[in-house]
Amino acid sequence: MKDVAREAGVSIKTVSNVFNDYPFMRPETRQRVLVAAERLSYVMNQSARSLRSGRSGVIGLAIPELRNAYFAELADAVMEAADRRGWTVVIRLTAGERQREVDVLHGSAATTYDGLLLNALALSDGDAELLGGQVPTVLLGDHVAQAPIDHVTMPNIAAARAVTAHLLEQGRQRIAVIGAHEGEVVGSAGLRLQGYRDAHQAAGLAVDEGLIGYVQRWHRSDGAITMQTVLDRGAPIDAVFGLNDMLALGAMRTLQDNGFVVPRDVAVAGFDNLEESRYSLPTLTTVDPGVAEIAERSLMILENRLAGNTDPVGQVQSAFSLAVRGSTDPEASDVLAPPSHVVQPS
Repeated sequence: MKDVAREAGVSIKTVSNVFNDYPFMRPETRQRVLVAAERLSYVMNQSARSLRSGRSGVIGLAIPELRNAYFAELADAVMEAADRRGWTVVIRLTAGERQREVDVLHGSAATTYDGLLLNALALSDGDAELLGGQVPTVLLGDHVAQAPIDHVTMPNIAAARAVTAHLLEQGRQRIAVIGAHEGEVVGSAGLRLQGYRDAHQAAGLAVDEGLIGYVQRWHRSDGAITMQTVLDRGAPIDAVFGLNDMLALGAMRTLQDNGFVVPRDVAVAGFDNLEESRYSLPTLTTVDPGVAEIAERSLMILENRLAGNTDPVGQVQSAFSLAVRGSTDPEASDVLAPPSHVVQPS
């Protein structure tokens, strides 16, 4: 650092400020230091920096799995938001198992992070005393309602009510729902099922319990299998709400395999606005829960906690929007058009 300061004609403190992203510095000074550092092949010793600051520059992201595309897209959004802050993200997979979620909070690796984002599936309100981890922690998801730590979630009930109301407004009155969990009230499945019920009540319609498809997991295969189970019951349907996009896409494949045309015979909607939903055939109507906003607001909270903010913990909800596409509305503007011509192989 002394060599860089000498080369750039500045103080050692100025060099330190540049590499610690001190905001109040003239751009030309910053540039002169960076040019000198590059000329001398200088790289800051992160280990030494961590020892001085007591920070590692690393945060943990604990999610159930990456096979579920929602968590993969969430991880991508968190890493982008962290990169803008100069942070590194370490991903921990918990498989939705209680002990692994507890280990993330209290295991030996927890102290290597500056902060932690945890999407818990197995922990519940009864585990409140376990949620005070060893580092600033932000809870993601909905399986713990009364968290004694900062909590960022999405408006599951309102969003599910909105997408169900959209189906009802399309004239659909026999709406199957795929992805419920037996007995769940708090949690994404329970909350979205509540939104589905609320929309029916608002429309003056009773819910046919035979149209509810229960699953263990939220993968495409579960959507496909459970959709077949609902069809085998013999009750007529004219729409399907998958509680996530993967379930909806699996259900849509089963419907098509059974000769139904989507959306002419059965409309289909999902939840998550996965990238894949824009390329299915037809494109999938879905709820956009604001994944980028969830990631950004979670890291803003961590950033404030690391800066010494001691405000009371709170719950933050992202905004949501409804992406109406071809699976419910054949006139939707983003429906993938069929090719205008086919090129025959020579």
